[in-house]
Amino acid sequence: MDKKIGIACDHAGYEMKEFLVGYLGSKGFDVMDFGTDSPESVDYPDYAHPLADAVESGELSRGIGLCGSGEGISMTLNKHQGIRAALSWTPEIARLSRQHNDSNVLVLPARFIDNDEAMAIVNEWLATEFEGGRHQRRIEKMPVEAWRNAQQRND
Repeated sequence: MDKKIGIACDHAGYEMKEFLVGYLGSKGFDVMDFGTDSPESVDYPDYAHPLADAVESGELSRGIGLCGSGEGISMTLNKHQGIRAALSWTPEIARLSRQHNDSNVLVLPARFIDNDEAMAIVNEWLATEFEGGRHQRRIEKMPVEAWRNAQQRND
């Protein structure tokens, strides 16, 4: 497993991000922190896009995003064609997002889970491999242009 991972959040995810940076560091991960760096109000896209760029470019293989509900940062991350961000509230959802969707960014709803739940979700996500097979075909259809091209071939 690649031991380099990115992390980004807005103000609502700041405290949990700080906790996870320390936790991941204690597990031997080299954490690239895209911010934010305080609990002062900020806009999550300012932190989500740099994380997504790093994953999409291959600089990082995985990342973690946090905001209050997880929805806003997830929507922003998924605007990037090479990102498969999965909002996960439980370890099971995180596991399935890796097994079936090869998620490359885990998104956590910082206002709705505690640090222990976040650790359990992160651990499950990091430990789970992509199954491939029929799921690979589905992932290949996720980018809009790939889907459009397939539709044109079927016409």
